[in-house]
Amino acid sequence: MRRLRPLPPLPRDDGFWDAVGPLWRHPAVQSMARYPQHGEASCLSHCLAVAYLSYRCCLRRGLDARAAARGGLLHDLFLYDWHTYRPARGEGLHGFTHPRRALENARRYFALTPVEEDVILRHMWPLTPRLPATAEGRVVTMVDKYVSLLETFRRPASLEPGALLLRWGVLLAGK
Repeated sequence: MRRLRPLPPLPRDDGFWDAVGPLWRHPAVQSMARYPQHGEASCLSHCLAVAYLSYRCCLRRGLDARAAARGGLLHDLFLYDWHTYRPARGEGLHGFTHPRRALENARRYFALTPVEEDVILRHMWPLTPRLPATAEGRVVTMVDKYVSLLETFRRPASLEPGALLLRWGVLLAGK
C-alpha cells in the first residue's frame, strides 16, 4: 500500500467547521483517510483541501459557502482505492462513475441540499459531460482540478486564507 501524507493542520475557521463539523466526524468521511487519492494525498486530505478552499472562494463571492464546503468534503465519498479497483462487467471507469457513487454514499449518510448534490454529481466536468448547474458547483469543480494538480505533483495545497488566490496568480504569471 502506498504511503500517505498525514492530514495538514486543520483550518481554524469557525464558520467552516459549523458547516462541515457533523460530516467531518462521521466514520464514513473519516474512512477516506485510508484511500489514496493523488500522489501522497489521502482522499480525506484531498476533500478537506477542496472543501476549505471552495468555502473561502464562495464566501468571498457571496455564494453559498456552506453548501460548497459540504459538497466539497463529500465530492469523492466513493470509499474505495480507485488505483486498484477493477470495475465489474458493464460498469464504467472510475473517472466517469465515481461522482454517482459518491452521491449515493453521501445520500445514505446525510441529508443534502440540491446545491450539495450538484457539487458532488457534477464535479468531474469536463470528463463527465454536464457542467455544474450552480455557481458553487463550478467553484468546487475548478478548485478540485487545482488541488488535484498540486497533489499529483506532490505539492500539498495550502489551507491558509488567501493561498489559493496567491497560488493561482503565480500559476497564471508562469512563475
